Amino acid sequence: MRETAAQGHPDGKLRSSCPLAATLDLVGDRWTLLIVRDMSAGKTRYNQFLASPERITTNILADRLRRLEAAGLVRSALYSEHPPRREYTLTDAGAGLLPALGVLARWGADHIAGTADPATALATLRSTL
Repeated sequence: MRETAAQGHPDGKLRSSCPLAATLDLVGDRWTLLIVRDMSAGKTRYNQFLASPERITTNILADRLRRLEAAGLVRSALYSEHPPRREYTLTDAGAGLLPALGVLARWGADHIAGTADPATALATLRSTL
């Protein structure tokens, strides 16, 4: 498992043995955890991720999905061959990030004015499927 996750880092190796630093290198940019959040809400297809309110660009989305898959946090499967289209789902390792997302969402709701309750925000995402 550790070797797989290291492969998902931009250069294929860790800059530090600190687990927090290594995790942030892998999922700490502004988009990756939002993609994981969307998957936890039931989104599986490229266009569904693009429809999220944060408006990720296509090139960033493609890059982050590749990184997540290389790190073993996401798996993809073809659902159409012509044209080729993939569905993305969290692996067990990817689902292991969900408690951390919950804590971050709760912190945001408690400390950042104008943010929704985490359960309400997740329900809103699910309703757009």
